[in-house]
Amino acid sequence: MAKKPARYSPELRAEAVKAVIEGQRSYADVARDFGLIAETVRNWVIAEKKKNPGGSDDAREAIDRVRTAEMERRIRELEQENAFLKKAAAFFAREQR
Repeated sequence: MAKKPARYSPELRAEAVKAVIEGQRSYADVARDFGLIAETVRNWVIAEKKKNPGGSDDAREAIDRVRTAEMERRIRELEQENAFLKKAAAFFAREQR
């Protein structure tokens, strides 16, 4: 016979989700602390993020950090390409003489 899913209070859900999102902790750590299953906590967090995408300041800061890191990586790539092109231009300029 199939087991009925456990019912958890909204307060417990909110505390667990907050611990993951604001505490930067893993699903497993939070589940262990609250006596839950990690997959259950993961589902709650995903549902909360769908309801409030980028809603918290921490989420926006995390998105900004990722964007900044990506931009810095792209700048490094472009600087390397420019340095290579300068060397190539100097090489071919010497060849023409």
